[in-house]
Amino acid sequence: MRRFNLAVLAALTLSAGAIAVPAQAYDGQGPGAHAGQRPLGLENCTATACHFDLPPGTYDVKVLLGGDAGSSTSIAGETRRSLLPETPVTAGERVARGFTVNVRTPEGEPTGPEGTPGLDLVLGGTAPALADIKVTPAHRARQIFLVGDSTVCDQPGDPYSGWGQQLPQYLRKGVSVANYADSGESTVTYLGNPQLWATVQPQIRRGDLVLVQLAHNDKTTDEATYRANLETLVAGVREKGGSPVLVTPIVRRWFNSDGTLNNGTALLVNGLGVNHPEVVRSVAAAEDVPLIDLTAKTKAVVESLGVEGSKALYLYNEKRDNTHTSAHGATVYAGLVRDELVAQHLVPEGLVRVG
Repeated sequence: MRRFNLAVLAALTLSAGAIAVPAQAYDGQGPGAHAGQRPLGLENCTATACHFDLPPGTYDVKVLLGGDAGSSTSIAGETRRSLLPETPVTAGERVARGFTVNVRTPEGEPTGPEGTPGLDLVLGGTAPALADIKVTPAHRARQIFLVGDSTVCDQPGDPYSGWGQQLPQYLRKGVSVANYADSGESTVTYLGNPQLWATVQPQIRRGDLVLVQLAHNDKTTDEATYRANLETLVAGVREKGGSPVLVTPIVRRWFNSDGTLNNGTALLVNGLGVNHPEVVRSVAAAEDVPLIDLTAKTKAVVESLGVEGSKALYLYNEKRDNTHTSAHGATVYAGLVRDELVAQHLVPEGLVRVG
């Protein structure tokens, strides 16, 4: 997230449309909870942000949006994660929303800085108004772990954004995203770094989903090794009772003269001739693992927008970067993942935001 000074936040007023609602008691379970303790609420917020002193864990957040004037509020948290899409509320009305958030250290990329302890939320939108908030430990939340590279991860700064950073806004209370994607990682380095797979695997519980998208940095990985590494990840998830999901990599925005992306650079064929998406598809079929063919889906989106229109999905205008996505592009691509989670019945439709 954008770092902010807590002393500055404390000096901000709480008056902007904030209406406190009596808190209900915790049930005494979960991290940081004590019998009779009240949920953390609006007293931890300013007009623009909230900070909750909480240990790492998974938390349900219930918000009441709206004020005396018309409002439109979005919520981000931790390392720039989009947790709640912009929600308009008419003057004098109140709208309840909820989401579940993963709090961890490091709070962003696993090999990055630790970040700010506790849970930090930032209010955004064209006219934010928070009437009430309650934060409680999540007891039965389902976790979606993400294993990936810089196109997936919680990017620490503008203008970069990974699709995993935008995925939480599409999920309702009851399911959270634990994004352990990390910039620069290949299947080789992800398995070899103790901060990565060795940290993720012990946390997997029965019923959790683990989405794996690794390919962009397997530039010198031969096909046999790449295949074996994917198989190792699949087996490791199943060993813990989780459900692996293989995801083909997002395309690079690299056009042919005819306006198509039918080339090795765009479609992630490495210098050894290894066609990463095809290997992922093959492993998914052989291991009977659900497949999200994000290569095919992002290819269709980019080609439909054309050379000019597709620039906004990536960081071409800002960085001449045709690999990494903007917040807009990451949101579009996260929407594709959301659609597949629903279509393949990987997440109950009632736990997913649509539209």
